[in-house]
Amino acid sequence: MALSVPNAVPPDPALVALNRFGLGAKPGDDLGKIAADARGYLKAELELLDVALVSADDSKNAGLLDSTAATQASMAAAAERKAAREKPAPAMQPTADTSDGSAEAKRKSGVPPVEADIYRDEAQARFDKALGAAPGFVERLVGFWSNHFCVSTAKGQLVRACAGAFEREAVRPFVLGRFADMLLAVEHHPAMLFYLDNRQSTGPDSRAGKRRGRGLNENLAREILELHTLGVDGGYSQADVTSFAGALTGWTMAGRKGRLGEPGTFVFDANAHQPGETVLLGKTYPAGGMGQAEAALNDIARQPATARHIATKLARHFIADDPPAAVVDRLAEIFTKTDGDLRALALALIDLPGAWSLPLTKLRSPFDYAVAVRRAIGSTTGKEPQRTLRWLRALGEPLWQPPGPNGFSDRTDSWASAEGLKTRLDIAWQAARQASDIGNPDDMLSTVIGASASAETRQAIARAESKQQGLALLLMAPEFQRR
Repeated sequence: MALSVPNAVPPDPALVALNRFGLGAKPGDDLGKIAADARGYLKAELELLDVALVSADDSKNAGLLDSTAATQASMAAAAERKAAREKPAPAMQPTADTSDGSAEAKRKSGVPPVEADIYRDEAQARFDKALGAAPGFVERLVGFWSNHFCVSTAKGQLVRACAGAFEREAVRPFVLGRFADMLLAVEHHPAMLFYLDNRQSTGPDSRAGKRRGRGLNENLAREILELHTLGVDGGYSQADVTSFAGALTGWTMAGRKGRLGEPGTFVFDANAHQPGETVLLGKTYPAGGMGQAEAALNDIARQPATARHIATKLARHFIADDPPAAVVDRLAEIFTKTDGDLRALALALIDLPGAWSLPLTKLRSPFDYAVAVRRAIGSTTGKEPQRTLRWLRALGEPLWQPPGPNGFSDRTDSWASAEGLKTRLDIAWQAARQASDIGNPDDMLSTVIGASASAETRQAIARAESKQQGLALLLMAPEFQRR
């Protein structure tokens, strides 16, 4: 079945709500009822209490550790146990060997480290949240901001273990709050400070800098300006990057020894902070320790360039790869007028006329596709979350592992390659074989796509030789792939 781009006929409001803004239909969804008040359906989700939060106190998330500090403590304890296991035993007189060697065999068998267990539990909690959400607009916003302020598990075991906690602690609580608050939470978080090497940044004129002969690392400062706020054309200079890097010195995380604070928590190391005032974007910030960079972040969050950068990215994510200028202008205006109120931005997205009139031309990202598949087929057999994690790796979007600080691409051509579409077909077949109760594919077509299904799609599913084949064709239909 060709993955054609739909024509210019305004899309079904139910599909706009579930595909453009949400994570896809689930068994039992009434597309006609959703279409009758699609905007209200989306707005109702924004009013749910703590709708974005994933709590370690929830019985469904029993495996989650409650904080990044707890994650660090778990890693430290595991390292100590490993060191104790590998410590050479004292010399003894040879005796008959009555052991089965199981402990040694386990040590050499590649048993996953504690970081892998933490990562798996965090992944399961994220998938469960996405599968249970209706319609999933808030989870789409979480995914957008998590990718905007991304860290990568490829950096090392610490980020692998903390990536889920980073999203839970620095993104989810603020996804319907103020942009400046999320920005401050993200840049304070140990996972971000480790990922962008700010622990290695030392003020050249600080006590630590003079003693150790170390200098600035500009990674965090540059990515905040280029990616997190102003954008690459946001009007800053290399001198601004250097000045900002100086203001950010001393922002670090406490190590396992706890010399500066509780291991795994944010700390400000005054000994590493570059002393004196700093000039950023033409404004002078007086010496003030940690507050110097915090004041700068709050100002940067309110820059017109930041408003336009965020507006462009949101419009690209939800509306079109090349969104109309009027859409970007409207979102930037709302961002500025509301002081970066992200709930107001979400409501503005829903109220955009173009969101309901423009055809669904964007291809679902790998994460959105994998979740939409699982939502559509309902309960399945098979081990989770490993299966969905394998799907994401095969599709080129491994969970919390973007190729760089700019995150995964949000453009259709990044995912629409022949190889990528073949992988989606393979996943569609896997999902169809693993579905516990398929039912009638024609009925599923009505539930998942509804009246928007093309004659070609209906004919292909009607001619399927088995229920499994019919379901696989449904999961590969253009109307299912597009958002």
